[in-house]
Amino acid sequence: MEKFKAHILIVDDDDRIRELVKQYLNENDYLVTTANSAEDAKEKVNIIKFDIIILDIMMPGQSGLDFTNENKKKINTPIILLTAKGESSDRIEGLEIGADDYLAKPFEPKELVLRIKNILDKTKVKSQKRVVNFSNINIDLNKSLIIKNNREFKINNTEKIILEKMINSPGETFTREEIGKLINLDKERSIDVIITRLRKKIEVDPKNPKFLQTIRGTGYVLWIE
Repeated sequence: MEKFKAHILIVDDDDRIRELVKQYLNENDYLVTTANSAEDAKEKVNIIKFDIIILDIMMPGQSGLDFTNENKKKINTPIILLTAKGESSDRIEGLEIGADDYLAKPFEPKELVLRIKNILDKTKVKSQKRVVNFSNINIDLNKSLIIKNNREFKINNTEKIILEKMINSPGETFTREEIGKLINLDKERSIDVIITRLRKKIEVDPKNPKFLQTIRGTGYVLWIE
């Protein structure tokens, strides 16, 4: 899965559209599974966690709208509806019952890829951790605050940027160069000073850090799990 941007389920009773969309998405580094009906799709979402579902509204058996209404809350997966051109009532109903976007047929595959990217970007932002608890420490990026042993420490915007990246990549080592790019700073000594300042707010013993550690010759890593 590492080589793919996302795993997408295409649900359409038109074999030609299914295969054309699958081919185009494959060429753009997406992993694709297909279903020829809502019933077929339900079987697949029960065993696979998809990143996005691309769903035709007009299909024999259960319609795309009924599928969305029945499954949106249960599977919590973004849905892009494919609608017949001019069927505005279907598009409105689809959005009302929880679809994330729609695209009218016929459509340009490139536009579909852009809509997929937009949804994935929004989903990624929503899934970013902003509050974490470990040991006797609480980091709340929403409040720009670290609470350690019931003492509060404010964090500035630069510290917040670094922490957000590290919190969402626990155990990953970041070089000084990578940290510098995050905060638009190219002086290694200044980066070291920022890390030292963060340790005073996070660590019980900043001189012997347990969580925000130095990887000699490489950079820094945050261990919180």
